Amino acid sequence: MTYNDFRHFADSWGLLAMGMLFLILVAWPFRKGAAPRNHDAAHIIFRDDEND
Repeated sequence: MTYNDFRHFADSWGLLAMGMLFLILVAWPFRKGAAPRNHDAAHIIFRDDEND
């Protein structure tokens, strides 16, 4: 394959693949069963707090 072939692939299918990966990674925390894990991750810094 030549440089132009790689560039054409990156401009078409590579861009589509990166866009889909971005959308999946953005939507991942909002899936149905993620709420307890997200809540735990958000409050982990307060776990050893003296004023429970």
